[in-house]
Amino acid sequence: MTISTEGASETSGRPGAAGDILEVMLGLRRAKQPFALATVIETAGSVSAKTGAKAVIGRDGRVVAGWVGGGCAEATVCHAAVDGMASGESQVIELDLDDEVLGTGMPCGGSMRVYVEPVLPKPRLWILGHGRVAESLCAMGAMMGLEIVVDDLMAEPERYPAASLLLTDDLTYDRLEPGAGDYVVVATQHKGDHQSMERCLRSDVGYIALIASRKRSRLVLDYLRDQGFGEAELARVYAPAGLDLRARSPEEIALSTLSEIVMLRRDGTGAHRRDAMRAARPAPVVA
Repeated sequence: MTISTEGASETSGRPGAAGDILEVMLGLRRAKQPFALATVIETAGSVSAKTGAKAVIGRDGRVVAGWVGGGCAEATVCHAAVDGMASGESQVIELDLDDEVLGTGMPCGGSMRVYVEPVLPKPRLWILGHGRVAESLCAMGAMMGLEIVVDDLMAEPERYPAASLLLTDDLTYDRLEPGAGDYVVVATQHKGDHQSMERCLRSDVGYIALIASRKRSRLVLDYLRDQGFGEAELARVYAPAGLDLRARSPEEIALSTLSEIVMLRRDGTGAHRRDAMRAARPAPVVA
C-alpha cells in the first residue's frame, strides 16, 4: 500500500480540532468503516507535534482528520494504523526524529511515542427466525459485542430488545445482505431455510449456521449442491450449527452456536484449556 503524506501540516485543511475529529470518527462509525486513532503520548526534544495531538487514519492509510507530525513520521504512523486495522491490535510506536539512517528519515532533534488504536465496526449477527432460540441468540450475541439484526416476519420488538435492526417485512429476504465479516444463523424451523441458505451463499459472508437436526441438515446441503454450489462454497455452512455441548434447551442451543462463532472469530480450537495447560506442564522427575 502507498501511504500519502501530502499536506502534512496543521494548515493542511484537514479537520484538526477535537470536535472535528470526534465528528469524523462518529461518521466513520455510522458508515461501518474501519479506522485508527493515533495519539501522541510522549515527546522529547524538538518535535512538531505536541503530547495529546491526534489523527484519524482511514482504511486506505490516509489521515482524514487531525495531525500527529509531518513527513515520514506521518507515514510511519499510517503504516502502523493499517497494520492495526488488519490485526485488530493496538500498539505504541517509537519515532526517532533524530536519526535519518535508523529513524524516520527526518532528523529534527527529538523523539515521540504514538499510541495507535484500531477502531473496527462490530460484526453483525443476522438471525433468521423467531422463537426462544432466536431470542437467546439475540440477547447473548449482543453481550458478546455483536450487532444484532433479526430478519423474520413474526419477530416482535419486545422480544428482541438488544437488536439494532428488526426486519419484519422481508418475506423473500431481499434485505438479507451480510458482509464478509458477519455471521448468519438460520433458525427458521425448516420454514424456507434452504432458500435463505441459498441467498446467504450468494453473499460474501463467511459463516452460515443452520439450527436443525442432522437429517434436515443433510437435506438442505443436498439441495444446495443441486443448486450448483460446490464443496468450497458449502464449507461456509455449519450444519448442524454449534459445538457439541449436548445442548438440549433453546438457551443451550444458542450458547452452542455462539460458542462456535466465538471460536472462529478468535481463532480458538474448541479444546479444553485445562488439557492444554496439562500438556505444557513439565513431566515429574522420577528419582
